[in-house]
Amino acid sequence: MSTSVATTPPHVLIVGAGLGGLLLGALLEKCNIPYDIFERASSVKPLGSALNIASQMAPLFYQLGIYEQFEEISRYSRYMHGARDNGQPLAPLDFVAMEEFGGYPSRIVSRPLLYDLLLTLVPPQRLHFNKRVLNAIEEEGKVRIQTSDNSTYEGDILVGADGAYSAVRQRLYETLKKEGLLPKSDQEDLPFSCTCLVGQTDPLDVEEYPELKNLEEPFFTYLGKDKPYTWTIFTSKQRTLMWMVLEHLSPEGSKEAKEQRFRNSENSEWGPIAAQAMCDDTKAFPISFGGGKKTLGDIYEKTPKERIAKVMLEEKVFKTWHHGRTVLLGDACHKVNPSGGVGAITAMHDAVALANLIYSLPSNTSEEITKAFKEYHAERYPPAVEAYNSSLMLSKLLKGGFTGAIAWFMTNNMPNWLWRISVRRLVNHRPQSGFLRLVKDKGSVPPAVSPSYEKARALYNQRTGGVAAA
Repeated sequence: MSTSVATTPPHVLIVGAGLGGLLLGALLEKCNIPYDIFERASSVKPLGSALNIASQMAPLFYQLGIYEQFEEISRYSRYMHGARDNGQPLAPLDFVAMEEFGGYPSRIVSRPLLYDLLLTLVPPQRLHFNKRVLNAIEEEGKVRIQTSDNSTYEGDILVGADGAYSAVRQRLYETLKKEGLLPKSDQEDLPFSCTCLVGQTDPLDVEEYPELKNLEEPFFTYLGKDKPYTWTIFTSKQRTLMWMVLEHLSPEGSKEAKEQRFRNSENSEWGPIAAQAMCDDTKAFPISFGGGKKTLGDIYEKTPKERIAKVMLEEKVFKTWHHGRTVLLGDACHKVNPSGGVGAITAMHDAVALANLIYSLPSNTSEEITKAFKEYHAERYPPAVEAYNSSLMLSKLLKGGFTGAIAWFMTNNMPNWLWRISVRRLVNHRPQSGFLRLVKDKGSVPPAVSPSYEKARALYNQRTGGVAAA
């Protein structure tokens, strides 16, 4: 099949330096496509808890040459342990089949450390901080953004990777609404039913916290019985505890939290006062660490204040992901419940597909860019919906109370064949870059077909004769 590529590569403006935006930049860097990343924050904040990453990202990390570094900063994970808040243990969930199906073990990694690893792939001059986007305009075959410091930047493609309260999406939807092209569901507010407190301690004494020595069980979840909370603690390779506390809100609580959020800022993060208040509300909750004598308050005291954040957990998959030269990525177009642990992975999968399609553009015309964006949406929308639904199901497992206990019991007692089907779905998507050296898949189950990969690989083979790229 004959393919062609634009003689002048497009200049890509990426708004948002989260994991998805950063990975997109790293991939564009590998194929020499010009780009710039704009981040509203003044610096990278070391916020977030832990990510559970397995075969969904391992082949790509090998392609990027960072898998060994990833192994060095992450910890092997097989079991998910659970307990009620009275200390009564629940049967552990065994995820060993993930390695069988996908070819790579599951590993727990600190989100800030993974971010720092991806950051090494992006030259500093490509990343611009203190760049809050105020406006985006498409005209004369270009797209321009204006930032709060009165600067203007021009490119061929604008990528909104700026989170659940995306400024790029807001500007895009305003335009589409005026033209009568925005679906009603995309005009509705982001729904949410949880708030979340996250943080990570300083390195701890393993004699005081002997659980840090256990190399196969770094994942502990606690279900509140008479309280609307679930709390999860991960042990890291760096001898820290990464933690997350979920508050399951009633409809009235969701409304009140939403009003507080809008009084606070344009994103889903509260300030330090609200975070401290939630710490105070939950500090007496027991944990099975330090010989079972510790509470959440003990690990709060070991966590620097600047590493604690309280956020809302919105849940929605938008229907409209692109228009003209603008396209959305990650939380900007699909925000899922963190219970499934797939939000960051889904965003990074978006970045892989989008990079493959940008690499494959035959020209920089609006028609070709629109065609590529339609292919991107067709490939990524179904997995985003799947991630949304699976995360909702897992959120019931972690909700606590009678509902959570029943869900956990049913999960532990389902037939092995049914459990294996559930685990298999977790590693079904294992995308690779079509313009980097192919990594042989090691899983017993073939990965899902990626049209964007096949398109980029065909062009790559045509241009190089199939010679491996570095």
